[in-house]
Amino acid sequence: MINNNKEVNGSVKNKKIKAVISDMDGTLLDTERIYQKYWKMAADDLGYNISAEQLLDIRSLGHSFSKEKFFEFTGDPEASEKIRTRRRELMDPYMKTIDVPLKPHVKEALAKLKEEGFYLAIATATTNLEILEYYLESTGIKCYFDEIISAVMVKEGKPSPDIYLYACEQLGIDPKDGFAVEDSPNGVISASRAGLRVIMVPDITEPDESLKKYYEYRADDLYKAAEYIIKASE
Repeated sequence: MINNNKEVNGSVKNKKIKAVISDMDGTLLDTERIYQKYWKMAADDLGYNISAEQLLDIRSLGHSFSKEKFFEFTGDPEASEKIRTRRRELMDPYMKTIDVPLKPHVKEALAKLKEEGFYLAIATATTNLEILEYYLESTGIKCYFDEIISAVMVKEGKPSPDIYLYACEQLGIDPKDGFAVEDSPNGVISASRAGLRVIMVPDITEPDESLKKYYEYRADDLYKAAEYIIKASE
């Protein structure tokens, strides 16, 4: 999914930081708790005994890695696809009945970053392109992004670096010249492994000590992250 707005960002050539790549669920959209609720409902519907705490481990996780996690939780090699399919059956219709919620100050932050001339991209673990398009169109934020990268476009999802490396490639930047903004541990590790500078904006849980080596700044919201990025690019 490409918006091709890069030609309007001529001022980026003179910046130390050229691009900002953001996760979607839990970072731009206030949807992570909704996902967690429906993952739990789907697992319960299918008779799997998976705790809410265990389900936190699959946030932003690529399919191959979540498959391993669900096998670890259940002992069933088919559990991942069964639960994922049931979660979509339950959640996707519901999401189209509500106003998809944005995280605080998202539009203001994106507008500020565009005004400053940064390339903007999304790197999301979401693989359902139809629902991805719906989320971005219905919230009115698609127009801000030069590139929209889904995990379906790369070999391995988060926490592997593939999705962020591909986003940098599509933007035409070196990873060291970009920032990633993430809410989940798996996303933070993915972006760090790709060589990006990383800002964490925690959503459901705060980072533990072991995660702190993977990011350079913790922000309360996306606007504060944007302010940090703008200052770092001077």
